Amino acid sequence: MNTLKDNNKKMAVINGGHFFDLSGFYEEVSQILMKDEDWKIVTLDGFDDILYGFVGEILWKDSQKSKENLGFESTKEFYENKIRQRKPFNIELIEQKLDHLISGNGQTLFEILVEIIKSHKNISLVLE
Repeated sequence: MNTLKDNNKKMAVINGGHFFDLSGFYEEVSQILMKDEDWKIVTLDGFDDILYGFVGEILWKDSQKSKENLGFESTKEFYENKIRQRKPFNIELIEQKLDHLISGNGQTLFEILVEIIKSHKNISLVLE
């Protein structure tokens, strides 16, 4: 992910070729958006939180690769790991999300990440 300043707006580039799983995505995003911090993004909520300070465009290169890597299988594994860990997660909610995913009605991690970015009105997202 690269960031270029243009007046007060920024341009960030997520490169889907740099990672293959959610932790790799967090690492990619942390390197640019959190480079001067002593902590890194490790959760979906953390990713959402850091976007409040970003104004500009996010270009997601190789987004099709990310869509595949962060698709059904990795999302299923993500939910199953949370269920195994139990606390501090709402297991009933996680089980519902897993059931929705398996039935074809749930979001993949890629879709969740895209939704998080799009929920920020100060950010435009371009999938490439």
